[in-house]
Amino acid sequence: MTQISLSPELGSPAEKKAFYKHALKITLPIALQNFMDAAVSSADIIMLSFVNQQALAASSLAGNVAFSVSNLMFGLSSAAAVMSAQYWGKGDRKTVEKVLGLSLKFALIIGLFFTLAAGFFPGFIMSLFSNDQDVIQNGVIYLQAVCASYVLGALAQVYLSVMRSVGRVKMSAVVHSLAVALNVLLNACFIFGWGPFPELGILGVALATTITRVIEVIICTIDGFNCDIIRLKVKYMLQKAGQLTKDFLRMAVPAAGNDMVWGLAISVYSAILGHLSTDIVAANSVANVVRNFGTVVCFGTASAAAIILGQAMGDNKLKEARAYAKRFIGMAVWTALIGGGLILLCSPLVMNFMHIYVTVTDVVKQELPLMLFINAYYVLGMSLNTMLICGIFRSGGDVKYGLFCDLIAMWGYAVPIGLICAFVLKLPEMWVYFILYLDEFVKLPVNIWHYKKMTWLKNITRDNV
Repeated sequence: MTQISLSPELGSPAEKKAFYKHALKITLPIALQNFMDAAVSSADIIMLSFVNQQALAASSLAGNVAFSVSNLMFGLSSAAAVMSAQYWGKGDRKTVEKVLGLSLKFALIIGLFFTLAAGFFPGFIMSLFSNDQDVIQNGVIYLQAVCASYVLGALAQVYLSVMRSVGRVKMSAVVHSLAVALNVLLNACFIFGWGPFPELGILGVALATTITRVIEVIICTIDGFNCDIIRLKVKYMLQKAGQLTKDFLRMAVPAAGNDMVWGLAISVYSAILGHLSTDIVAANSVANVVRNFGTVVCFGTASAAAIILGQAMGDNKLKEARAYAKRFIGMAVWTALIGGGLILLCSPLVMNFMHIYVTVTDVVKQELPLMLFINAYYVLGMSLNTMLICGIFRSGGDVKYGLFCDLIAMWGYAVPIGLICAFVLKLPEMWVYFILYLDEFVKLPVNIWHYKKMTWLKNITRDNV
């Protein structure tokens, strides 16, 4: 089992050193995966910017479908990871294998739904995000070619998440990072027509993603059938509902609902901006990429918290889990400050690149610096909320709170206020953008209050499931 080597006294220098060493050992490989994901997104943006602004905007808006799938899968995989971590901490390997089978079954169902929706109704989906016919046409081409990647990516995301929860963080990072590197290479080949590859533009980006996902799933399948730690067993995917399934759904449904509520709200933000102008969509697509780089360690730390706290609580080390949670909050603050600083430092470099190499309008170049500044402080709220909701609260099975929190903060505040500001008050684009991205700070005080109640501190495992 992957556990922290504790000294006899909790809080001693030796114990703290062991904790931070173990936390970094889990955080850094996950941060590498996040970095590689941000890298492929930035590569898409950079390469498509050489095609035209419509392709850039279409890729950004069509990417909301993948974003929704990813958020649903993040909720599903986080539930699987927390249950796996707690049962792993308890020493129950068989139940971890059952959780893996259950989570893959639901990932297959959800991923297939999005694949079929994007494959058969791409025009309708794009019309939700833009009224620019050139953007819609480019988006239809993209969605029809990329739709198969949704079900494949769902399976890979869930599988690698469970592997991380039992200590196989390096394996997960290597597989996913190699897949992302291949994606970037294929992007370049298909966009620019290198060697024997045809020059396909936005279609090439979609094909590169689909091919990469096929290879990633093949690798995960081979690994699953040959792993000595946790085996992938098809019988657990076909197993009838029992107590474990009920426990899994009790966690997975609110967690997936939480991430879907959050993801749909972000998609509505994009739709609001998309109906204001193509310029702000293009600028936002670049700002999002820069922000993603600034949050790779923040999100990696939250994932590490869910694993470490889950293992501790599964082993009934509740006192230790409480101390670890406090330390993880400190880590979230520091990683957010560093991430925000990196965004500010990168801003001049990004603007120089945009001015020299990228074919976009002057409006985009004027709006982007302010967007980057807004995102520099936005990551502080995002990092702390992600740590609390997705890392600490979920590690003890407290998943419903996050759902209600995001429903109120995003759908009770940000979405209606954003719609009013954009289409009733008709405020300038950047004012709408600023108001939309206050949502993380609206919910932060309530999240801190909920953390201090300690109702999330629970062992959720059962015997003989």
